[in-house]
Parts: sequence; C-alpha cells; structure tokens
Amino acid sequence: MNEAETSPAYGVVAIGRNEGERLKGCLRSATGAARVVYVDSGSNDGSIGWARSQGAEVVALDMSRGFTAARARNAGFRRLMELEPNLPFVQFVDGDCELAPAWARQALGFLERHLEACAVFGRRRERYPERSIYNRICDAEWNVPCGPARACGGDVLMRTNALQAVGGYRDDFIAGEEPELCVRLRRAGWTIWRIEAEMTLHDAAMTRFGQWWRRNVRSGYAFALGSHVHGAPPERLWVWECRRAWLWGAGIPLAAAAGVAFVGPPGLALLLIYPLQLLRRIPRQRGPWPDRLKLALLELTGRFAETTGMVRFVLDRLLARGPTIIEYK
Repeated sequence: MNEAETSPAYGVVAIGRNEGERLKGCLRSATGAARVVYVDSGSNDGSIGWARSQGAEVVALDMSRGFTAARARNAGFRRLMELEPNLPFVQFVDGDCELAPAWARQALGFLERHLEACAVFGRRRERYPERSIYNRICDAEWNVPCGPARACGGDVLMRTNALQAVGGYRDDFIAGEEPELCVRLRRAGWTIWRIEAEMTLHDAAMTRFGQWWRRNVRSGYAFALGSHVHGAPPERLWVWECRRAWLWGAGIPLAAAAGVAFVGPPGLALLLIYPLQLLRRIPRQRGPWPDRLKLALLELTGRFAETTGMVRFVLDRLLARGPTIIEYK
C-alpha cells in the first residue's frame, strides 16, 4: 500500500477465497488505510502470496474448523486490533468488491459528525449488471433507502469500540451474520446508517440459475437462523420473511395435496394462486415487460429455494449437526 496515502484513522479487513483478479482490485482500492488485513479461507490461486507482496497482513484461516464469513471477519478484526490497537474505525470489505475512491472520506466524515452512529454503509453496485438477470437482481437488492437502517451488509465502516463491546460477529452464523450483529448493536444504543455515497463495486459473477438458486437457499437458511435467535418481539428478525417462504414454498403445495386427498383433482385448483400471484407481481417489477415477467417468476421461484434453506436449518437442529456454508460461486 502507498504509505503516502495512508491515514491513521481506519483499517481495512478484507476476506476472500480464490477471488483472483477481484481480490487484486479489492486490495488496491484500500489505499487510504493505515493497515490492511486480508483473511484467506483456503485459496489455491496464489491470493496469499500476492496479498503479502502488496503489504497486506495475511491471516490464513484454519480450515479444519467450519468456515464462515463471520469467523473470517472476526479473525481479521482481532489481528487488526493486535497490530493497531488505537484505530477508531474499521472498514470491512468482501474480496470480490472494490472500494470507491471517495468512500472512506465520506464515511469517516459522517461518523465524526454523528456520534450516535456506529456503522455506515453506502451504495454497493454490481460491476456487471448487464451480464445476467441474476446480477441485476443483486444490484437492486443493494439499493436500500438512505437514512437509519436496521442492518448493513458485508461492506461497512464501523467504530472499533462498538464492535468490540458487543463481541463481534457470531462465528456460527453461516449467513445473515451482519443483520444479527446489527440487532445487538442497536440494542446497545447505537444506530446504523445508509448514506448517499458510492461505496463498493461488487462482482457477483452469477450467470446461471443454479447459482441464483443456491443463493436463495442460503437466504432461507439465514431467515430461519435469524428468526430462531432474534425472532421474539420487539425485534422479530426475519419472522415475516420466514412466514412468506413457508406459505408460498410449502403451505400452498401441501394444502393442494390435502385438497386432492379429500376431494380429488378439484383440490389442484388451489395451485391457481401461483399464476394469480404472478399477475399481481409483474406490474410491480421494473424494466421492460419481458424482464418484469422474468423477475416475477424468479421472485416466486425463490420462495421454494428459501423454503429449502429453512428445511435444511430445521434438519440441522433436529439432527444436532453443525451448519455448513452454502456457496453460490
């Protein structure tokens, strides 16, 4: 990293595995940090050697234990605090993202002006939204409203003292670790903000239906896990999302099957609710009508993937087995 461009105000923790050129762009974009820590989770593409050659501190995660992004972020943050114990801020960034040139200055300025805020994030954009409808879905997901937020994502600038006070991320969360952390931060009296600023470019590299399906399975698992831990009032984390997935992904098909058992083929009429839902959702999508149809179909199909993830969570609980990470790349 260019020493002339460093500042003692913040450090960067980047995490990744076999990110290749994406990681190079990520670490090169962290030019203003006092220290950069890269946490590698079993790469075999030379990421570790390249990161070290660029001056980053590298933490090679012990892969004999279950890997999670939460565990990687915690390991990187611990190492950052060992090296720079007085750093007031830490920027977390995924290895498939690049930080915008002006982001750190804007985010630090916001936190310096808003002492009640412990975390701030901006606009995360997909690098190649034109390459697939799945990338475009991701790009739309990142565009949450500006102002106070219930949760952040993986790319976020945080106060180190706030993160330390709540014990960091939960290592056992294979997905949805950021919203879970934000629940505890908000309970501690902090606020989380989304500001109108370019933050990162993300490369989802999601061009196949199978990738999109696995990503939604992971979301469903996160919904079930988050609601299990923080589903009680007043938080009710992801309770509505779980109910929605159960209804569309399991409830209606089971009701139709029961209808067939009791009244025969007319029981299948319950399945007509799916095309009716499509007709309801198509006009609410954005873009040309062919895209709207695709988006509505994927939205509805996604409920079945989410239900799959939630069933997986239930089985993990019943069989007392540890969760395993669900990857889509």
